[in-house]
Amino acid sequence: MKIKPIVMQEIHTTHTSFIVDLHLDYNVTFITGDSGVGKSALYSFIEELSANDKRIRCFNYLDQKKNYKASIKNSKGKLFVIDNADILLDDKMRQYIAFDAQNQYVIIGRNPTGLMLELDEIYELSSENINGRTLLSLKKSF
Repeated sequence: MKIKPIVMQEIHTTHTSFIVDLHLDYNVTFITGDSGVGKSALYSFIEELSANDKRIRCFNYLDQKKNYKASIKNSKGKLFVIDNADILLDDKMRQYIAFDAQNQYVIIGRNPTGLMLELDEIYELSSENINGRTLLSLKKSF
């Protein structure tokens, strides 16, 4: 739906030998990628960052029993990072996220169906070794 970011335009953090450098062009950023490229590691690094930045809230498949839906629907001005979205998000939540103008989303998964995204809103996680450190960044998927 190509809405500009309302909470953050960038996420930068360093964790041991990893550097996270994400540029968020839209309100919903969908991240996909091959197994083992670092998607779950990226989620963990952002989850760690969220301990110091209260604008960020993180959910993954382990949170299925928690009331993450109410948290999303009752929030304003938050960046929600959702890992394993294919497991966690049902069709109604995908539709809600697609039209939510109050929050921003980074969604990690394989299936962007129901989020009403255009192809240039879907990114692959890029993992690049630079001087012994792994840089995690986004590249256009298509």
